[in-house]
Amino acid sequence: MRSSAEWAPVVSLIDQIAADEHLLRGVVASVRTLVRESAALTTADIVGHTRALIFAATRALADRRGPSETELSFVEDFAATRARQGVPLESVLGAVHVSERTIWARARELAGPSGVSAELLFDVRELYDDWAETVRARLIVAHRAASAGPSPSAQDLDASMLRRLFEGGGVAALAASEAGLPVDRGLWVVVGHAEDAAEWQRELAVSGPGASGRVVSARVDGWFWAVTSGEPSGGFAGRADRLGPAGGYAGPTDPEGLAAARRLASAALGAAQSMGRPGLVHVAEVATQAAMSDRHDIAAMLANHYAPAWRELGTSAEPVARAVVAWLDAGQDVTTAAAHLFVHPNTVRNRLARFAEATGIDPASAFGAPDAWWLCTTWLAL
Repeated sequence: MRSSAEWAPVVSLIDQIAADEHLLRGVVASVRTLVRESAALTTADIVGHTRALIFAATRALADRRGPSETELSFVEDFAATRARQGVPLESVLGAVHVSERTIWARARELAGPSGVSAELLFDVRELYDDWAETVRARLIVAHRAASAGPSPSAQDLDASMLRRLFEGGGVAALAASEAGLPVDRGLWVVVGHAEDAAEWQRELAVSGPGASGRVVSARVDGWFWAVTSGEPSGGFAGRADRLGPAGGYAGPTDPEGLAAARRLASAALGAAQSMGRPGLVHVAEVATQAAMSDRHDIAAMLANHYAPAWRELGTSAEPVARAVVAWLDAGQDVTTAAAHLFVHPNTVRNRLARFAEATGIDPASAFGAPDAWWLCTTWLAL
């Protein structure tokens, strides 16, 4: 086993090859020329899968290991996609072979200037061959299995891609590479309601990440999900004539952080709607409300801890909770809260005092205010 110091030039060489856009274009050109069935595929399709395969292989070689289950899962998806596109197994294997030949020709050119000896390059190639043998076996099985099944729609394919992006970790990194999303720059997640999907897709296409950017979007499990390569706030959020459908968004993040960003975007959507804010809202614009709505575990603990106070308040518990929420929503203005509740201002004052006495929380203090609002909204939701 070579030491980390001995392997360092190999890692540098691998990184150089992976970042070579000219090499990628050469691989795609060779595939389209030498594998006849690939002519029916779009350039973006070939580029996406080729980029992801190179990304997977280079990560494995840099770590001196065989393919991970994440990488093999990507290979299965790749094989299934080609099968459903009607590309025969022999052509898929032929395209992979053409790609390998082009990549290794480039590696031999760069080896000397990169400080990689012929012996060390042989070790790299041997490790790659072990990696590729396992990959080919999984590819063959997955292609044959998919060939026997029904072809999914474009919507199904986009939904599948989004699920992979939102798995996080290496799965998301490979999916981002395949989808043509930048793996080294910020990505943004948009979450909306499924019934608004068509309008969101039109809007993101016009005012999302720009003409050179990339958007992957679909209806998934009753929601609209999108991942974009640029901040989408230039759309509904920036237009005075109409606010458009409700949506939350979060970012920027790298591919491995997309799962967390989707959760935050969902929290932003829920928070904005509970506050009566229409249109597209970034999670940072509703940070406190989003944090509260996203932590159901803390809300449950909060309600349980103050259950004795709820019982102590008895039949007045709900009116007291409504008074606290109304007062805080009104910026701690008693007159405005009283008008909203159709009661006298002194009634609001009395209910605030009863809440503070029963719970020990001062709703006028910096930290007491959010605690009081969270507790009372949780009480009212029970």
